[in-house]
Order: sequence, then structure tokens, then C-alpha cells
Amino acid sequence: MSGNEIKTYVVAEIGCNHKGDLEIAKEMIKVAAQFCKADCVKFQKRNPRELLTEEEYNSPHPNPSNSYGETYGAHREALELTVDQHRELVETCREWNIDYSSSVWDLTSAKEIASLNPPLIKIPSACNLDFRILDFLADNYGGEIHLSFGMTTKEEEEKIIRFFKDKHRNQDLIIYSCVSGYPVAFEDLSLLDVKRLRDTYGYDVKGIGFSGHHLGIAADIGALTLGARYFERHFTMDRTWKGTDHAASLEPDGLRRLVRDIRNVSKALTFKREDLLDVEKVQRKKLKREFL
Repeated sequence: MSGNEIKTYVVAEIGCNHKGDLEIAKEMIKVAAQFCKADCVKFQKRNPRELLTEEEYNSPHPNPSNSYGETYGAHREALELTVDQHRELVETCREWNIDYSSSVWDLTSAKEIASLNPPLIKIPSACNLDFRILDFLADNYGGEIHLSFGMTTKEEEEKIIRFFKDKHRNQDLIIYSCVSGYPVAFEDLSLLDVKRLRDTYGYDVKGIGFSGHHLGIAADIGALTLGARYFERHFTMDRTWKGTDHAASLEPDGLRRLVRDIRNVSKALTFKREDLLDVEKVQRKKLKREFL
């Protein structure tokens, strides 16, 4: 990387797109690392009995065709990997030279994932006001904390930032502009919020990210030009697989092209190093005309 090149970081969110199958999860790590060239893969960790009320646990899945169990709780249990299985995923990431991470949806899961000492832990939009989780991680986990602002008011954003500043952990915090929908229409993506977060909190936090649940890869490049340096996209091996997130996910070639384009455009987001670049000097000699 040259001195002027923007440093970017692309997270392939596998989430639960492994369908609860450890071998599929490992294969997805390999593909994200070797074929797509992503920087990080991210999973999800939930304790369904802790996270869900009894009524939620025993209710049917809102979209039965996507369910892996007879109830929503059984569906969530079927997709869940154990801490020991996550430990295997950490080793697989090490083997393929890609960072491991996970979102945490409850306090027990936060403690479990923190015990694996990953380079980053993600707070999903749904949990960014669960200050039990934030407090535990701020006091007991030394890595980066990535946090999405989907479904969050500006007043709540300020409260979260203030919490991390009071904990003296704000310089370990990466905040993501996010609209929580699956998928999100382009007119709802609100890309200018990337610039708003950068202008408002750019000096308070370590970085600004964009977590997208849209179709295609063009919007991510827009987010890059507006100041995002961290990018998170759902990743699947097959968008037709059963499950809620697959339709809003990128397949391997889509993720590969996203990583390629982000890195190429990041190289281009500079001012000219000098009035005449070397490539121009050759053309100037051939083409430039000057009349007095």
C-alpha cells in the first residue's frame, strides 16, 4: 500500500448462512479468504433461551418457508454453533489467513466470544442499546468493538458514543451507517448518513463503516467516497438457500468483485501527487499544444 492509499477493511458476514453446518461454515471461510480476498469473516452468536421471551421462543417463525424448526426458538437453536465450534472456526480462519469475528446478541454470547479473543466483536443494530453487553465488552474485552446504527435515533447514537467516551474506549470503536431491512431499496439506503457520521463523530471514534443489506455492489463504492472505510456485507454460497438473509447476501463472485472494486477505487481517491504525473508526461510530449 502506498503512503496515500486509503486503508479499507471488508467483512464477509456469514452470520447464520452456514445453515448450522460447521463444515459449510469452514468452506465459506476458505472461499471468503482465498477467492474473495476479504479481510474478515463474521459469524453470529446467540443464546436463544436468554435472548427470546418464552412467547417468542415458542411462536412460529414469521416466514415458515425459511424456518429450520417448528418454533422460532427451535429455528434459532438449529442455526446456532457452540463455543467449541466457534473455536474451530477461529483455527480455520488462522489457517486461511483471514480475521475471525462474531456478532453477539446477548450477554452470555458476549462473554463466550470475548473468551476467544478475536480482533473485533460486532454489536448488531438490534443490541446497540443493551448496555449490559456494551459495559461488559468495554471493561473485559481489549479488541475493536464494531457497532451498527440501524434502527437507531440520533439521540440514541449520541448516548452510545457518550458511553464509550466515558469508558475511554471510543478510540476502539467503529460505527456503521446501516438501514435494517432485508433487502433495502436503494431509495432507503441513506448513504449521506455515512458523511454525517464522519462529520459528527469522525474524531471521536476509530473509524466509520457501512453495513449494507442491499442488492449489488454500487452503493458500497458510494459509501467509500463519502468516508466509509469498513464495509460489511452478508455472504452466502447460494442466494436460493433457505433462510432470511440469503436473498440480501452476496455470492462468492459478488463478494470478490466488491473487494476488488473497493480496493481499486480506494487507490483512486487521492489528489494528484504532482502537477504532471509520469503517465501524463509521456502523453504531454506527444499531444500537448501551446499557443501564445
